[in-house]
Amino acid sequence: MQYRSLGRSGLRVSEISLGSWLTYGATVDVAAASRIVACALELGINLFDTADVYANGAAEESLREALRGVARHKLVIATKAFFPMSDDVNDRGLSRKHLSESVEATLRRLGTDYVDLHQCHRADDSMPMDETVRAYEDLIRAGKVLYWGVSEWSAKQITDAVRTAESWGGYGPISNQPQYSMLRRGIEKKLIRTCKREGIGQIVWSPMAQGVLTGKYATGARPEGTRAAHPFQSRFMEAFLSEEVLARVEQLRPLAASLDLTMSQLALAWCLRQSNVASAIVGATTPAQIEENAKASGVELPPEALEKIDELFPA
Repeated sequence: MQYRSLGRSGLRVSEISLGSWLTYGATVDVAAASRIVACALELGINLFDTADVYANGAAEESLREALRGVARHKLVIATKAFFPMSDDVNDRGLSRKHLSESVEATLRRLGTDYVDLHQCHRADDSMPMDETVRAYEDLIRAGKVLYWGVSEWSAKQITDAVRTAESWGGYGPISNQPQYSMLRRGIEKKLIRTCKREGIGQIVWSPMAQGVLTGKYATGARPEGTRAAHPFQSRFMEAFLSEEVLARVEQLRPLAASLDLTMSQLALAWCLRQSNVASAIVGATTPAQIEENAKASGVELPPEALEKIDELFPA
């Protein structure tokens, strides 16, 4: 496993990270999660991504059990807050109150004294930027959060957060967590350029486009047990399941084979070609999946392969 610095920070993260969205606390039980996490650690993965809202807190609890007994200094635990956790009017968003209470609840669920990286799961236009940034300043000074970041923020929102922190010499965000894959390249237009300028690294989610880039849906079928067959999970990937998209994805198969890669490894290596991408988050329901995905670390794709991918999936 190879590692990259997260933005301009001193935090080093594995190129492949393990996520828990739609799996831990939901479709993957604690025993299976423990086996997957143990495999990930053995492969050198140190970044584990979760969020308070995943399975309404159960994902964080499952991750706690899976990491039990692992030396804390070997782990980079990243979590997020923003979405409602109850019907209470204040139990959501990026206010000082919600961020402070969310972090306290997360620490209890994870069974740890601090989180390495806490991210704003979405932007909160109803909240003054100053309040959110100062809330993180206090959490960092209290030792409950080491670094903070954002997820799915625009270039302007990220710049505003950085400038707000700079106005009093405070801690600015070090990470952004956007969706990024061959099928979703929007961040290349402006956001990556902004983040490079501001010293912010990307931790990308859905690098395999919800599994579409693995080739498992090449025929248009929705195999039992896959996300495409799930009534809730499938709604996140409908745009990727058209016959036209699947036909183009199928053309990646011979390209991957010519490079001695699986289609999953090709998709991950493609994301990691961006120097601003510090890590690509993968989900896994078996140790074999994480073993396959981890092999994408350190792979450099030749120019002709990148050109072919650009032809199939232009930015």
